[in-house]
Amino acid sequence: MPQYFDTDPNTPSDRKLIDYRANGINFEFITDTAVFSRKGVDFGTDLMINAIIADIKTRKHRNESFLDLGCGMGVVGIVIKNCFMGFSVTGVDVNSRAVGLAQENAERNGVPVDFKQSDVLSAIPEDQLFDMVATNPPVRAGKATVFRFYEEAYAHMKEGAYLYVVLQRKQGAPSTAAKLEELFGNCETLTIDGGYRVMRSQKTNA
Repeated sequence: MPQYFDTDPNTPSDRKLIDYRANGINFEFITDTAVFSRKGVDFGTDLMINAIIADIKTRKHRNESFLDLGCGMGVVGIVIKNCFMGFSVTGVDVNSRAVGLAQENAERNGVPVDFKQSDVLSAIPEDQLFDMVATNPPVRAGKATVFRFYEEAYAHMKEGAYLYVVLQRKQGAPSTAAKLEELFGNCETLTIDGGYRVMRSQKTNA
């Protein structure tokens, strides 16, 4: 059976329109088969989006670059762009169907986001660096793939940049926290709810 992390899923299309609200803004997203959380925005992603928005509002921000890593149908990138219009937002996913939906959803919600197909960050130029990266990693793809997300994100982050990750404890949140501590030298929990944990690490010289 095709998975949401397959490159080119061949399941018959069954498109649906779902509603979502964040930061007082209403959004609409087209979903389809073989795309992550096709029935609606999942609890973990919603928790992460709200934690990121709240975190950004606590500090000075202007014209920053944001990466939606494993963007699926584009929810995180589209919401962040809508909330912070000065940001330059990029989204990547290995799933060609998801990327097509993300591009369509950006247009539907009236925001310019650069969505592209990529095996993790292989399609991103080495010198393209980001101020923020957010991911709800593909746990079903296995720990090696999840940890590759973190490692490649680190390589594409500016000094002082933040990585946001959401995971359930049973999905491996403790091992992710240990990996982020190893990579970044820090890992802070922003919020915990419903078994999900939103973590933040900052790339520093320390």
